[in-house]
Amino acid sequence: MKVAVIHDDLMRRGGAEQVVLSMLKAFPNADLYTLCYRPNLTYEEFEKFKIYTSLFQYLVKTEKMMKRFFFPIGILCMKLLKIKGYDLVLISSTFCAKYASIDRHSKVFIYTHTPFRLAWDPESYKEFAESYGIKRFIFNYIIRVLQYVDMSAAQKGNYHISITTETADRVKTAYCISEVSVINPPVKSNNFFINKQSEKKYYLVVSRLEYYKKVDLAIEVFNELNIPLIIVGNGSKKDELMNLANNNIQFKSNVSGSELSSIYADCKALIFPQYEDFGITPLEANCSGRPVIAYAKGGILETMVPYNEKNKKFTSVFFYKQDKNSLINAIKLIENLEIDTDFIKEHSMKFDEIVFIEKLTTFIKSRL
Repeated sequence: MKVAVIHDDLMRRGGAEQVVLSMLKAFPNADLYTLCYRPNLTYEEFEKFKIYTSLFQYLVKTEKMMKRFFFPIGILCMKLLKIKGYDLVLISSTFCAKYASIDRHSKVFIYTHTPFRLAWDPESYKEFAESYGIKRFIFNYIIRVLQYVDMSAAQKGNYHISITTETADRVKTAYCISEVSVINPPVKSNNFFINKQSEKKYYLVVSRLEYYKKVDLAIEVFNELNIPLIIVGNGSKKDELMNLANNNIQFKSNVSGSELSSIYADCKALIFPQYEDFGITPLEANCSGRPVIAYAKGGILETMVPYNEKNKKFTSVFFYKQDKNSLINAIKLIENLEIDTDFIKEHSMKFDEIVFIEKLTTFIKSRL
């Protein structure tokens, strides 16, 4: 069976890219197609696969450039990417992977991480939320075009999969699709370890540094509390966020896998202030035996065991308002709780990569 995997772009280190690597473990002989690929910007594991890119590869060098020229040039380049002669096409998409030109005889499985955020949730972008007048008019026109293109492309899928029940419902609404199955993304538990001997001195954020990730909320809180916070990640808002932070907050980027696992293992807890469709980083923290302080909305509700007074076994302390006081109260609460690292680790194994691969291959083979 000849297999192709298509992913939006390979210009970042994120959860979606980790999912693609797991897909390629499930189908190791697959060819990989993408809008553009920069080895220095994404995971080095991609270098061992055969990767085909669109013409957009010759235009953009950075993620920022990719976003700037995506409409309309990137859309056109992805539509010109030909995926021919494959029995199975597995698409990993948040925006454009499904735009590629695919043979009619191929069986197409679309794994949607989230409906295209700019098209279906533009308010999550600061540039849109703060626009008005002619700028808002132009934004609205672009969004209408993106919605049409995005929904039309989604109809290529013979079968649809999403990452959580909530996300599946949004896929159904956005793309007018009646049936969407759920397979949770994987966490690579073998990459992480528990360190019971270390003195936990700092809290941790691991995130792309973008507007909707709400890292600014964490910075505001830790500026006030004046306790150590490490922020691991990169993104378009990095300089802006660094300017907000006091000296108790340290930024790290492009860390190695082994360094990241050590940072997880030695933290007090992971701070997860955003509304996320799934959230790989909370499960990575759990694999390290560390709890999560999370905003109680989105995929986190399906992956975490929240603390309450009746249930002392927990993986996360939730806060219910995305504001400073709510997050501060959650931090103060977890400071006085007993952490069961073994329970946290055991729970995270339900989302291990082996489980994901088994579910994905079983699902696909049963439909083929």
